[in-house]
Amino acid sequence: MELKLDFDISVQPNDTTCGPTCLHALYRYWGDTIELGEVIREVRVIEGGGTLGVLLGCHALERGYRATIYAYNVQHFDPTWFGLDRAELRSRLVRQSEFKPDAKLRYATDAYLEFLDLGGEVRFEDLSSKLFRRYLDEGVPILTGVSSTYLHRTMREIGPECTSDDVRGEPCGHFVVLCGYDRFSRRMLVADPLHPNPIQPHPDKKGKPYVVGIDRVIASIALGILTYDANLLVLEPNDRAPS
Repeated sequence: MELKLDFDISVQPNDTTCGPTCLHALYRYWGDTIELGEVIREVRVIEGGGTLGVLLGCHALERGYRATIYAYNVQHFDPTWFGLDRAELRSRLVRQSEFKPDAKLRYATDAYLEFLDLGGEVRFEDLSSKLFRRYLDEGVPILTGVSSTYLHRTMREIGPECTSDDVRGEPCGHFVVLCGYDRFSRRMLVADPLHPNPIQPHPDKKGKPYVVGIDRVIASIALGILTYDANLLVLEPNDRAPS
């Protein structure tokens, strides 16, 4: 592995706490000693369980971090909004929410408005290995929402118990942290709070990242659109120079 950050992650306590567990791992990476249980209690959840990347960003902003989201969800952000200033982007989000009745979109919109008001930044840039390397070269891990169905190559799931069902099931979302890469073999190092998981099932690897191809990672992030994510969340302490 060409670049490998010194990064460990706890095992998520249940099926719906992957997001707070990834956020806690980032806090710990930056020397923030908040307990995992406290992060889980404080991060807001959505109906049905789980959370959104933007809500993780809001939690970090409230703790004094700088937060940047790279957005790829074209259900939520129109491509023509790329390059708008903060005020105009906020205005477009509000207007969209007025015209579209989807409850989850409106909930996510409110979260993005809060994110912007707290000082968060939303950027639009092609999803690529170049973007990953820009931050990882600086020692900055990247939290991302993905389709776990695609990343792990598992059956879709159905019901509150997340029962595997390849016919009736729906694709599932998940959060992981990107913490290394190898540009020659085009592989990424992924810290996954779900353990064991189909890519790394071994008990002695608990909390340790695994290696997966960059193309598979990119596809998994893009397919996060199915669960209202499809974004990257970059967090840095305020005492670091801006990227």
